[in-house]
Amino acid sequence: MRETAQDLIDQRSIRNRDTLLGQLVVSAVKLVPAAIGGGLTRTHERTVSSNHATTEVVQKLDELQSRLQEGPCVSAADDPPANGAFVACDMQGADAERWPRFAPYAVEAGVYSMLSTSVVSERGGPRSALNLYSDQPEAFDTSDVVTAGLFATQAGTLLYGADHTANLSVALESRDVIGQAKGILMERFTLDEEEAFAMLVESSQNTNLKLAAVASWLVSEAKTRRDNARG
Repeated sequence: MRETAQDLIDQRSIRNRDTLLGQLVVSAVKLVPAAIGGGLTRTHERTVSSNHATTEVVQKLDELQSRLQEGPCVSAADDPPANGAFVACDMQGADAERWPRFAPYAVEAGVYSMLSTSVVSERGGPRSALNLYSDQPEAFDTSDVVTAGLFATQAGTLLYGADHTANLSVALESRDVIGQAKGILMERFTLDEEEAFAMLVESSQNTNLKLAAVASWLVSEAKTRRDNARG
């Protein structure tokens, strides 16, 4: 786990969310011997979106669960177990009875076992899960569940860091553009800083736009004016 995390950081992939997610899935498949493929799903109001699937089969089965509203991903989101891991042992056995519509498609695609592990990166919002697929029944044992759980915890920590960094960057950019907008209003209308900010807030409320969006428009409009004036 330490080596995987260090590798991701060394490659600076933490700065690119999509790259990070893709590498996390690939690493998880490598870490669990029984896995032949994997992907990440996000479930919101029973709609499952599939991301970063390592194979076309995984992508199709993830999407199929969303359409059928049935399968391990949906079950794990609706009623996650205490340890955060949900194992489908045999799509031709007991699991075929549990998911009578999804299981035949999984078997036809050559998938007989699934392991879904919760990836916690934020409180509330959509649920994320790391899903591993195997072409053998009863493929995932206790050690695989523990390994996947540890990896999912590491993934959640890395994802939280990536989200936090992205949010911080957005906040800093917003603060900068709002500062520029206040300066423009102060110069244009001979206002002090508080009066300029109040004008921005009022415009935000009247236009039903976020404050940063109003500020960005004002900065862009001022730049256009300067460019036109310069010919």
